[in-house]
Amino acid sequence: MSDYASVDDVIKLGRTLTPEETTRAEALIPIISARLRTYAANEGKDFDQMIAKSADLALVAKQVTVDVVLRTLATPTSAEPATQFTETAGPYSLTATPFNPSRGLFISKNELALLGLRSQQVKNVELI
Repeated sequence: MSDYASVDDVIKLGRTLTPEETTRAEALIPIISARLRTYAANEGKDFDQMIAKSADLALVAKQVTVDVVLRTLATPTSAEPATQFTETAGPYSLTATPFNPSRGLFISKNELALLGLRSQQVKNVELI
């Protein structure tokens, strides 16, 4: 079991990293790879085997891993992450729309679908 991207991939496909971000990226990449394998296992699939059969899927997995790393690095660790922030001085108002309130990494449904790890379920309900 190997990682689906490297810190070099993050730099080449994303942007230059600070030394602190490089350390975080090194820690995040194996976790993201493990999450992808776990998502696949929950779908009854072996993701490493899927990648071994398809070079295109390996490239998509690399890009998704890089995207998740960059998204996680973009979430500030010293302040509350927000996509929108409003502040008023009198009579005191503060509004923030959270970007990633848990500050954890997440893999979007669209990214899982690109990797073939999001199955759709068809359910029926019997009407009496």
